Amino acid sequence: MGLLSWVGRQALVFSETLGEFALFTYRAFLGVFSGVWSRKDLLEQLERVGANSVFVVSITSAFTGMVMAVQTLDQFVRFGATSYIGGVIALSMVREMSPVLTGLVVSGRVGASMAAEIGSMKVTEQLDALRTFGLDPNVFVGVPRLLAGLVMLPVLTLFSFVIGIGGGFLYVSAHGINPHLFWRSVEALLNPSDIYGGLLKAAVFGLLITISACGQGFLTGQGARGVGTATTGAVVWGNMLILVFNYILSSVLFGGIKG
Repeated sequence: MGLLSWVGRQALVFSETLGEFALFTYRAFLGVFSGVWSRKDLLEQLERVGANSVFVVSITSAFTGMVMAVQTLDQFVRFGATSYIGGVIALSMVREMSPVLTGLVVSGRVGASMAAEIGSMKVTEQLDALRTFGLDPNVFVGVPRLLAGLVMLPVLTLFSFVIGIGGGFLYVSAHGINPHLFWRSVEALLNPSDIYGGLLKAAVFGLLITISACGQGFLTGQGARGVGTATTGAVVWGNMLILVFNYILSSVLFGGIKG
């Protein structure tokens, strides 16, 4: 009975959290067209999500591309398939690795920060002050962050494409693979639809990161412990939603579910 009770409580918390996320998303999307949010705040959030994440995304993408090259080069040489190395690395980065890893990195770096900031605003009653002035915190605070995630995640992911494929290229070139052969395989195997699919994934992940971060911030309990719990929850929820939706989007965009 104790285990069943614990499972029931966790399921209740899970469903309540998803409900709060859905409610925040509904209010924020309606608020996008209301105009009652700060353009200056939007620019600050674009910088926070985008420009301030470039370095960590660069490092992650470059070494991911190199690791992809390390894992594929030996096997492709063994089976005489070196003409496909560049295309396989590019497909892996564009379809999966760049959108997912960029999302996870931004979730850990930016999502936690957003949740802590909004949680602190709730604890110090700044959100209540906004309501006193007739402003909906879901709109005034949430919309700039939601739009920043939606816009900047695809931009960062596109940047990750270039850095990751470049990292793989440098590794295989250093190990004797003809550079022309590498890029010819990229052109042969990589289609525009793969790039569009990867960018669509990134846009969805950007929304998921900001929804989980803002949602957890608005759910913050009292005191420093509440802020810490919200910060942790934002990262956990963001990462979990990214992985779940990555499977769904991969199935729809790249195979599995077809009309």
